Parts: sequence; structure tokens; C-alpha cells
Amino acid sequence: MIELVSLTKRYGEFVAVDALSLSVPEGRITGLLGPNGAGKTTTLRMIAGILEPDSGEVRIGGLDMAREPLATRSMLGFVPDRPFVYEKLTGGELLRFTAGLHGMSGSVVETRIDELLELWDLVSWKDQLVESYSHGMRQKLILSSALVHAPRVLVIDEPMVGLDPRSARILKDLLREFADRGGTVLVSTHTLELAEVLCDQMAIIDHGQIAVAGTMADLRRAAESSEAGLEQLFLRITRGATDLRIASLLDALG
Repeated sequence: MIELVSLTKRYGEFVAVDALSLSVPEGRITGLLGPNGAGKTTTLRMIAGILEPDSGEVRIGGLDMAREPLATRSMLGFVPDRPFVYEKLTGGELLRFTAGLHGMSGSVVETRIDELLELWDLVSWKDQLVESYSHGMRQKLILSSALVHAPRVLVIDEPMVGLDPRSARILKDLLREFADRGGTVLVSTHTLELAEVLCDQMAIIDHGQIAVAGTMADLRRAAESSEAGLEQLFLRITRGATDLRIASLLDALG
């Protein structure tokens, strides 16, 4: 459902994403994992059409985003890591505005807005300005805006930021049901416990390239470890911190 072909993005001399290729299948939840600065957010922004790649292709549902931007974006719901919201709109107005960007309005949209707000216990906040929303409430509103036009694909960067445990559980169940009904989910997170529980497969990105992609079994084969959990696999694959480096630091600190 999402196909990235030799995707590359540079910032001056720095190559943030380096000829990255990845297939994200329909009906699955795929986790995009990697260290800070590995290229995760840049990749997601290119998928969402916010950033234009220097080379390579983004295909959504078989369509080339560069050639058919409106058709591809209509299939996509995107939640960025640092979402911008119009604070002088009410929650209901923001969701109507988002639906309108996709050419949707009327009673169907109003019903969907009410259902989404009810899911997050935000019905009583529907007519309140977004500037009065807490951080967690804003995250729920952004998640709702990604769903209001009934997309086929969800791309989410750090989905649990600001959510309380109950809301986090609702989101997990929502993403699982979305995928089970044939939707496609690509989620980036630093919370490896979440990825291990939620995702059907994972892609680990390091220095702008996919180091390994697949199920937990595939990751274990790549790391040559038959029983390691995701944290151990992640550190092995990305050449992460070692006990020796930590001990050396503590020795230096006295």
C-alpha cells in the first residue's frame, strides 16, 4: 500500500534519507524504528507529501505521489510529531476544516466528527477553542483529524505523546481494528515496548537507510539471536550503546 523506491533527501551536504526502499503492506501495522537523527521523521514527511524528495518515488495505493498528489493524499491520514493546530478554531471547526480539505461536508462529516469526539471523551469540548485544550486533548484532536476523511492509510509519528493510559489503550485498539479491516498503518515510535506489542512487522532505519525489515523472527535472524527482545535486537542492529561505554562514563564522573 505504501511503496518507497530509492527515496533520498539531502539538507546541504547531509544525507538525511539515503536511497531508502520499503514496502508497507495493506492490512498490517508496520513500525518504523531508529535512533535519533536516523531519518524517520524525514521519511514520514515525504510520505505525507510535506517534503519533496531529491530523488526516488513515494507510491500510495499504486499511485505516484509526485504525479497524482491529490489522489494519493486523499487516501492518507497523517499525524506529525509536532502537529500545528489553528488555536482560534473550535475542535468541531478544525475537524470540519480538515474534512473540507478533502472535499467532504454535510451530515456524514458531522456524524463522523461526533463519533470521533465521543471516542476520546471530547464531546463537551467540541465548541471550545483549541487554545483551551491540554496537550493530550490536542493529540486526540489531531488523531481525529487524521481519521475524519476515512483514509485507507495512516502514517503516525510518535502516536502516544501526551496520551493518558486509557487513551493510549483506545488508540492501540483503534489501530488494530483499522488494520484488521484492511487499512494500512505506518507508525514511528521510540517506545520499543509499544512497537513489539502493536506492530505486525518493523523496519529499522539507521543513517538514512533500512538496516532490516520484517517480523520479529526476521529481526532475530538478522541479529543472529533466537530469543532476544526488540530492545536487544534494536541495539545490536543499530550498534547501540554498550555497557562498556556507560561504565567508562560513570568512571569519568567519579
